[in-house]
Amino acid sequence: MKSSMRFSPLALVLAGGAIMGLSLGIRHAQGLFVIPLTSTHGWTRGEFAFAIALQNLVWGLAQPITGMIADRFGSAKVIVSGCLLYGAGLYLMSRSSGAAQFVLSAGLVIGIALSCTSFSVIYGALSRLLAPERRAWGLGLAGAAGGLGQFVAVPLAQKAIDGAGAEAALVLLAVSVAVLALLAFPLRDRTSGGTSATEFGSLSAVLRLASVHKGFWMLGIGFLACGFQLAFIATHLPAYLLDKGLNGRSAMMALSLIAMANIAGTYVFGLLGARLSKPRLLAGIYFVRSAAIAAFVLAPISEASLYVFSFVMGLLWLGTVPLTNGIVLQIFGVKYLGTLFGFVFLGHQVGSFLGVWLGGIVFDLTRSYDAVWMCSVALGLTASALHWPIQDRPVVIAAIPRPA
Repeated sequence: MKSSMRFSPLALVLAGGAIMGLSLGIRHAQGLFVIPLTSTHGWTRGEFAFAIALQNLVWGLAQPITGMIADRFGSAKVIVSGCLLYGAGLYLMSRSSGAAQFVLSAGLVIGIALSCTSFSVIYGALSRLLAPERRAWGLGLAGAAGGLGQFVAVPLAQKAIDGAGAEAALVLLAVSVAVLALLAFPLRDRTSGGTSATEFGSLSAVLRLASVHKGFWMLGIGFLACGFQLAFIATHLPAYLLDKGLNGRSAMMALSLIAMANIAGTYVFGLLGARLSKPRLLAGIYFVRSAAIAAFVLAPISEASLYVFSFVMGLLWLGTVPLTNGIVLQIFGVKYLGTLFGFVFLGHQVGSFLGVWLGGIVFDLTRSYDAVWMCSVALGLTASALHWPIQDRPVVIAAIPRPA
């Protein structure tokens, strides 16, 4: 492993966290655009939801590929490309007059951009650049910085929408994320062989091992519930609240509170992952999330219940990511972390696609989100059961299956 000594660990973490924060922050604020864009262009919520659902699916499908490129050629080039592509996608969104154009820009272009500027690539770079004893701290702090970006992006996006309109707000976000490419400079990493007994020389050998590792499959399947829950809430919660008689300010406050609580939650779970069983922590997160969703939907809705729900969900929002990344790293090592986490993350994004898309479809058919809320609860309980028995012991070279 090679790393530049010109940047302190804190500088590396803050650079990665800032890029991931704005990238995820813009995504977190997408729900604020549902009502203004569908009203202006006469689109249905299902059409809007399909574009964002496709974005999540493309993000997941592209993630193993961008992870491989980052593992092979370095993360900084991938991150710069992603920031510029993200800016282009947001600008094209602002100029979309038809649903098909919106799907291509918001779905395809930004989906690829997110795969370059979020968890897999950023966490992969930091895992290679930081010393092993500082990885849990670094990933937790980067996730917390990412949460801060989401906290800042939501009110800024709402203010821009209120002051200049949805299209102008998208242009502002496009410029911001393109400029952020400058922060990729400290994250210039290279892989140069393994650092432990689990670091194999061949990517194909590692992929063969992962393909028969039960815990690897359980992580990916369980991660589907995380994507379903978070993408559905981030995209459809503002519209759900308006349908229930609350106002746009309540929706903005809810998303901001989720992002604020996520800052602490992600950092704390990152640190806990270094001391406690990561699979058991993940099982607990999914169980409590499901309980919180059920309580929120079944109880009478009010601003008080909304803010309690948002705070609890925020504490559990992205704490799953450093823990899941940590399990992959612990089992398979750091050399191909971007690639392997990319495959696990594909499960997350299949869930995100289903959560966003089904949210729009079910609402258009029933004029209610209730069935999707209940599906979120069931998936969370299933994920909790799947994560509890995962074994996160490092694999050994002898366990790699050989071709017949």
